[in-house]
Amino acid sequence: MIPGEFDYLRAVSVDHAIGLLTEHGEEAKLMSGGHSLLPLLKLRMARPSVVIDIRSLPELSGVRADGNTLQIGAATPHRVLERHPLVARMAPLLALAAATIGDPQVRSRGTIGGSIAHADPAADLPATLLALDATVTARGPQGARRIPIKDFFVGIWQTALEADEVLVEIEIPSHEGRPASFQKFRQRSQDWAIVGVAAVGGPQPAMALINMGQTPVRATASEQALTAGATAHEAAQLADKGTEPPSDLRGDAAYRRHLARTLTGRALADLGLT
Repeated sequence: MIPGEFDYLRAVSVDHAIGLLTEHGEEAKLMSGGHSLLPLLKLRMARPSVVIDIRSLPELSGVRADGNTLQIGAATPHRVLERHPLVARMAPLLALAAATIGDPQVRSRGTIGGSIAHADPAADLPATLLALDATVTARGPQGARRIPIKDFFVGIWQTALEADEVLVEIEIPSHEGRPASFQKFRQRSQDWAIVGVAAVGGPQPAMALINMGQTPVRATASEQALTAGATAHEAAQLADKGTEPPSDLRGDAAYRRHLARTLTGRALADLGLT
C-alpha cells in the first residue's frame, strides 16, 4: 500500500501551521504522531496534496495542572498519558484508556490530539474524553476557541474543527478520588475495540460508549437509571438504549448491543456499584 503523492511541510510554530493551513485549505492535512493519518494515506482514503508535520512543536506538548483543571497539549503521546502522575491523579480513566492503545511503539508515537481530531468512533480516547467532560481548544486565524467535547464530534471522521484550525489543548476537570473503569472487547490485543466502555464513578456516574454510533456516545439511559436509584445490573441493561451501532465483519448491531450491556455491567462492578 503506497500513499498518493503529496508535499511534506514541517511547521515551526502553531502560527506557522495555521498559516500553512490557510494557504493550502482543504488540500492540507496536519500530522502529529501519524498513526491515524498514515493508514488512511496508504489506503488512499485520504489524498491531501500537502501534509504539515506539527509533532515537534513544544507548545503542543506536555501535561500541566491549573487549579482543578488538567491541561494536556494536543501532541502529547499516549505513553505520557499512561505514565504521568498528574494524569493518574486527576484523570485516572484517561491513564487506563491510554495504556490499552496498540502496543508500546504505537503509544510512544500516537498523540491524544491526533486521535480525537481523526474522530474514529472505534478509537478509545474520544469516548474517554466524552466521559470526562473535556473541553478542547482550537486556534485559527481568528484566534482561539474552546469547544466542549460533546460538541466536537459531528460524524465519522468529522469534527467541529475548521479547515484552518489547529487543535492545541485538551482540558479535563479534575476527577481526583473518583473510581474509573475502562473496558473494551477486541478480537486481538492490538485491534480497535468492537465495543468499549469508559466510565467514572462518584455521585453522578458518567459512561461513554466506543463504536456504538457514528460518534462516541454517552450511555445516557444507564446514567439516568443510576441517578434514579436503579441497581448496577438494571442500569447496565439500558446501556445501548438510543444508540445506533454499526454492523460489519467483526459483529452486527445486535452483537454490539449485547457487548455494550455486558461491558457496562463490568465497568459498574469495577466502580463498586451493585
